[in-house]
Amino acid sequence: MNISLTGRHLELTDAIKAHMTTSIETLSKFNLDIISVNVVASTQTKKGKEHSVVEFVITLAHKNSIIIKQNDDDLYAAIDKATSRAQKAMRRMHDKDSGHHKVGLNEVKSESADVKAATLEMEDEIVPVELALYKPREVEDVLNDLKESTKMFEIFIDHEDKTRVLYKRDDGKFGLY
Repeated sequence: MNISLTGRHLELTDAIKAHMTTSIETLSKFNLDIISVNVVASTQTKKGKEHSVVEFVITLAHKNSIIIKQNDDDLYAAIDKATSRAQKAMRRMHDKDSGHHKVGLNEVKSESADVKAATLEMEDEIVPVELALYKPREVEDVLNDLKESTKMFEIFIDHEDKTRVLYKRDDGKFGLY
């Protein structure tokens, strides 16, 4: 990684250079192929006040360059803010590269064959079963149970082996299917 530190209308002291260099070295943790980092520090006077401006140009291999320009009253604060913005941009690029796996055509074909085989195994046949647990009940017994509970309906088998439904109507009465 090539590092270029430049000062415009400003002399870069050893402390400023060391701070910039340590800030730039934190960018290498994202495992992106950084070709070069150019840092330009300058001062501008706006409305009678001096502002420090730091511009980072990070050139990456096989990707777009990252350009960050940060203004602040303090040069060190501008460097820190620009570094955190650069880290955020590099983290996004790293997450995009590592999170989006490239899958080949053969792998997709084998996965689709596995899915088809699994769906064939999962297809079940529905077999009706007589419920031996339910004894035939009288409508009056079911009506009393429904009045005492908070249920909206009750399904039961009557003495003629018919499946019946007793339900509460909106008008407070009960219906029977």
